[in-house]
Amino acid sequence: MKAFISAVIVAVVLAVGASYLLNTQQKTAAQAFATSGARVGDPGTNLVGVN
Repeated sequence: MKAFISAVIVAVVLAVGASYLLNTQQKTAAQAFATSGARVGDPGTNLVGVN
């Protein structure tokens, strides 16, 4: 029983850590494709905006 409880705790800790890491690395489309060759307009005027 101790092994199962510790496995559940480790799984929860890993899930929370992965969620935090992925949220810090995520960018909006306007930030990710900010080169001169990309056709992404202002975030408020297209479908990939902040809203």
